Order: sequence, then structure tokens, then C-alpha cells
Amino acid sequence: MTARRTLGVLISGGGTNLQAILDRVADGFLPCRVGLVLSNDPTAGGLERARRARVTTAVVPHGEFGSRETFEQAITARLEEAGVDLVALAGFMRLLSPWFVRRWSGRLVNIHPALLPAFPGTHVQRQALAYGARFSGCTVHFVDEGTDTGPIIVQAVVPVLPDDSEESLAQRILAEEHRIYPQALRWIAEDRVRLDGRRVTIAHAAAFDSRTVVNPALDPPDAR
Repeated sequence: MTARRTLGVLISGGGTNLQAILDRVADGFLPCRVGLVLSNDPTAGGLERARRARVTTAVVPHGEFGSRETFEQAITARLEEAGVDLVALAGFMRLLSPWFVRRWSGRLVNIHPALLPAFPGTHVQRQALAYGARFSGCTVHFVDEGTDTGPIIVQAVVPVLPDDSEESLAQRILAEEHRIYPQALRWIAEDRVRLDGRRVTIAHAAAFDSRTVVNPALDPPDAR
């Protein structure tokens, strides 16, 4: 049996994805122990979520360090002290250096509110609406040295509706984030994820529904 993984979660804000992770740990779906929730912002709402779940928290303010790498060395020290062997970024609003990415290579995952490789970076719902995309969604991926360019583990698709605003689209995407992030972490924790170059395979994954999804819907075949 695979040893239970110890998860560290890095946050900068309210922590709704953190809450989804904590909930799925609590109900037994996610076979991990959350060893540490760490933020660069002492006012991050997710810290209180962690405290309510009786999870150890830490604050490492990035402004107290002279370089990105010294900041990340301090983060790494806290993660290692907590016995963390898998790191989840959950709204951590700091760019990571190649040093940190290499240090946690293969054990560092992120969730992004778009269907990568489309719309990396920030303001992704605005990008999708401005482009006229018919679908958006979210992506869990391993982190590499690029910006939202790491190998994709799982994605969820959300249609863009004619009356969508940035806020309404973001809320529907967020609901899918809360579903797929704990699932991706479970696959990793159960040692079911294999990485071959950019290709990620999941051992014993459930059968995929291969029906095509079209937006807007097509006219019925008997339409005149």
C-alpha cells in the first residue's frame, strides 16, 4: 500500500480551493494529511479556514526577503519542517523561480481557471469573453518553469453562455475547480499518475464519456 502523502497548500487569498481540499480530506476521499497551509499574506482568509480544520498554518511575507529565491528557500524550509512531500498551489499569487520549481519537480501542482494552453496568466475569464470563446473551464497541471505551461493532469469544460460576465463565468468555473483539484491530488497520492514527457496518464481511471459537446447547440437533424 502506498504511504500516506503529506500535503502542503500555498495560498494568498480566501482559500476556496483549500476548503475543497480540506473537505475531501475530512470525508476520506483524499488520502492525504494536510501538514501545512502557508501564505505570503497574513490577511489571507484561507488561514482561518485551515485553523478551523485544525491544520498548522504559517505566514512567510514575501516583502521581508531581498530576492525571490531567498523567499522560496524560507517557504521550502517550512514545508520540509512539516514533512510535506506534495505541494498544491491554491491561489498562491507569487511567481515561482526555477529553483523552487526544480526543488519540487513532479511534486508541485497548480489549478488554473482556463483550458490550458488557452488563456494562461491572469484575468482569464476576461480573456475568454473578449476572444469569443465558446468554452472555458479549468486545468490541474504539474508546475514547470513556464507560466501555466506544465503537463496537464485533468481538465473540466464549462460552456460560455451568451449573457456571461467575468463574474458569472468565474463562479461556474470555480465550482468545477472544487471537483477536479481534490481528484487530481487523490490520483497523485494513490501513485496512479505517470508522466512521460508532457503526457500524463492515470492508472485505473474511470471510463470517459466520449460524446462530443457543441456550443451553441446544433439544429436537430430534421430541421428545415
